[in-house]
Amino acid sequence: MARARPPGRLQLFPPLLLLMLPAGCPALEETLMDTKWVTSELAWTSHPESGWEEVSGYDEAMNPIRTYQVCNVHESSQNNWLRTGFIWRRDVQRVYVELKFTVRDCNSIPNIPGSCKETFNLFYYEADSDVASASSPFWMENPYVKVDTIAPDESFSRLDDGRVNTKVRSFGPLSKAGFYLAFQDQGACMSLISVRAFYKKCASTTAGFALFPETLTGAEPTSLVIAPGTCIANAVEVSVPLKLYCNGDGEWMVPVGACTCATGHEPAAKESQCRPVPSPPRGVISNVNETSLILEWSEPRDLGGRDDLLYNVICKKCHGGPGSGVTSACSRCDDNVEFVPRQLGLTERQVHISHLLAHTRYTFEVQAVNGVSGKSPLPPRYAAVNITTNQAAPSEVPTLHLHSSSGSSLTLSWAPPERPNGVILDYEMKYFEKSEGIASTVTSQKNSVQLDGLRPDARYVVQVRARTVAGYGQYSHPAEFETTSERGSGAQQLQEQLPLIVGSATAGLVFVVAVVVIAVVCLRKQRHSSDSEYTEKLQQYIAPGMKVYIDPFTYEDPNEAVREFAKEIDVSCVKIEEVIGAGEFGEVCRGRLKQPGRREVFVAIKTLKVGYTERQRRDFLSEASIMGQFDHPNIIRLEGVVTKSRPVMILTEFMENCALDSFLRLNDGQFTVIQLVGMLRGIAAGMKYLSEMNYVHRDLAARNILVNSNLVCKVSDFGLSRFLEDDPSDPTYTSSLGGKIPIRWTAPEAIAYRKFTSASDVWSYGIVMWEVMSYGERPYWDMSNQDVINAVEQDYRLPPPMDCPTALHQLMLDCWVRDRNLRPKFSQIVNTLDKLIRNAASLKVIASTQSGMSQPLLDRTVPDYTTFTTVGDWLDAIKMGRYKESFISAGFASFDLVAQMTAEDLLRIGVTLAGHQKKILSSIQDMRLQMNQTLPVQV
Repeated sequence: MARARPPGRLQLFPPLLLLMLPAGCPALEETLMDTKWVTSELAWTSHPESGWEEVSGYDEAMNPIRTYQVCNVHESSQNNWLRTGFIWRRDVQRVYVELKFTVRDCNSIPNIPGSCKETFNLFYYEADSDVASASSPFWMENPYVKVDTIAPDESFSRLDDGRVNTKVRSFGPLSKAGFYLAFQDQGACMSLISVRAFYKKCASTTAGFALFPETLTGAEPTSLVIAPGTCIANAVEVSVPLKLYCNGDGEWMVPVGACTCATGHEPAAKESQCRPVPSPPRGVISNVNETSLILEWSEPRDLGGRDDLLYNVICKKCHGGPGSGVTSACSRCDDNVEFVPRQLGLTERQVHISHLLAHTRYTFEVQAVNGVSGKSPLPPRYAAVNITTNQAAPSEVPTLHLHSSSGSSLTLSWAPPERPNGVILDYEMKYFEKSEGIASTVTSQKNSVQLDGLRPDARYVVQVRARTVAGYGQYSHPAEFETTSERGSGAQQLQEQLPLIVGSATAGLVFVVAVVVIAVVCLRKQRHSSDSEYTEKLQQYIAPGMKVYIDPFTYEDPNEAVREFAKEIDVSCVKIEEVIGAGEFGEVCRGRLKQPGRREVFVAIKTLKVGYTERQRRDFLSEASIMGQFDHPNIIRLEGVVTKSRPVMILTEFMENCALDSFLRLNDGQFTVIQLVGMLRGIAAGMKYLSEMNYVHRDLAARNILVNSNLVCKVSDFGLSRFLEDDPSDPTYTSSLGGKIPIRWTAPEAIAYRKFTSASDVWSYGIVMWEVMSYGERPYWDMSNQDVINAVEQDYRLPPPMDCPTALHQLMLDCWVRDRNLRPKFSQIVNTLDKLIRNAASLKVIASTQSGMSQPLLDRTVPDYTTFTTVGDWLDAIKMGRYKESFISAGFASFDLVAQMTAEDLLRIGVTLAGHQKKILSSIQDMRLQMNQTLPVQV
């Protein structure tokens, strides 16, 4: 039974206020405990007994409910605890708690000390069993874990004006069998109406012809839990692994892999079923007549369980002549091929096809489809027939036209045949004087001809025909033309030329008038513009053909820059396939983009995380506003943005080999010098384009260069360098002027004075050159950022990487000149690299460690073997640690044995890459030299 209320205890609210509790649980939530449905005593543990008390109330259906209240506001130094019973965890890692409560306004309570509060604290305590007692665990924070201080949105001041607050908090990760909830009051007048503990999950679902099981959310709100999928009945996997991600809100996202209906089946019921599809048509018969044919066929054996059967005819033209014996590729037919009654959606089992090319091989596929075939990821089943067209000459030439005539000549022209049936080789014209009837012929490769040597004042009959490889077509209908008399030929010529003379004079007059009008308009515009405000944003073109970068942050409305420079893409065209990383603003995914009229392409998709601010949205889309202004093969291409739905996305071309630094580390020693220089040339060409656009990158580094499958390098990461994360792994340094700077890649003047120019990008490019030639080694190794600043200030420069050509290291040193005005321009860098590529012999001269340096910085190319304890440590130092087990298992466990190894030994233990062999043998040679210096002289 509930304790009786002591005399004089302040009443919180009438029982009718408890009618405000809603019924039911949100979707995708599973309840662990809910006091709303408890009708008997809760009997929770309180400390001290004069604190929280359990009371009864009634809901709107007059069902009894149990609540707890406390109101010791007239007493100071309150510390009242209330603990629930043991709650089993059920293997969930994160628990949510929904609290419904009311709080009395302290100002409405008369004669109370200043210790009155309007908040309380929520705690939890984990245990493997129900072990808590009235005195254990101790009533204090630690061992209890605090979740949050709970404050009301609304408090009440009159007994009949209660306000029920609802708050939800979560905690985790949980690891033990269960937990207790605890509530601490420190002087509030409140009532805890109901407590519900629950967890979230992603419900079992069917998507993309695959079943995914019910999945619990992860330990953190941002966790993604992988759920493996299985194909539905009659479906097969087309890519693996097959999985969905369950996010912290119990929502499925980012499908990876796919299933599709198996052969002989097609989708139905919103991709949750695979039904049989029609079998192919039977007995396809073709009847070829020159460049036309008739196709007929019989009904499929299996109609797929539907009666809405239709037929499509697909025409493919095969390259290569008939009888060549070579199987060549086939492509879709030209649009001029005619199908009667139509090509698609045939209800009849016959079609007439015309306007084919002569002597050409064709394949015709007759498909059987029904009402759901268009939704199938697999093409319809079909029956095919191969044919070769027969001889077909060009069709008849249309009517001839007379351009001019004289006493001895006729100038004629005509349009090509409507159906040439091939390439027109030439035309043959037959003509004769009507009174005599003796014909002459002349050929022309153009569709015009001048007939000379004619008699004046005579009538001639003319016909023309076209010729292809299939032969001549029919002659055109006879046309009659008359030459002029000798006397009138001069006047006739003048009459014929008069329209041209008049037309030329008129055109000249019109041109002069147009120039005057344009000049007047320009002068007026110039007067008007002199009074208008000049802005950099409006001056996109400062010279003809020279486009200049426009900073999107100069726009009053940043959305205007997005609309101007980035194409909006309908979200239905985007398919996210896999999460491949995480960016500053959200996830980075791989996906596909299929826009109407364009082929489907792979894209990289940057998404804006949920709960973003307007500033985060602006900063996120600024990269698209910048990238959309660039068009160069060595600059990452923007496909478009999605801003009219959620999540907001930026879509760029997909680069298969990802970032250059990690790609080089993964393929250490596997490229030729020419290939590496080719990569550097591409980066320099992209930076030359950016510098000509007056764009300064500020964060040029190998990590911001992307590589595609053809080893083409493209500059990326635009606009985000000013918002770098405060990440310990990020090689940045906070300058005295504020902001983040990538110290190892940044020019001295940019570090000290924030002087970012194209010249500072050139300095960074020199560091990128060093990264490429060292296969992704970290610039300045493990030196601290401050040590790097001090070293560069003292004119130390990075030494040449192993096997780096002298010419390349000299170009690096040129990029690292202290005076930025003396550094080469990117146009000069591109020219230098082009010369080196053309003269490959210049790349065979290898730089020494000290080449071109005022002082040696660090000699990391020749490690002293005596400083290493084991052979494995030495291999780690030269970046060849992947071969440690191979060396040990082959018996090369001491430096004396390693020093005697040859290239054959390396091959025998599994070092097959030429670059790795060269690197290890070079270090072994250094080891031998060091041994000779340290060994005692033997007499």
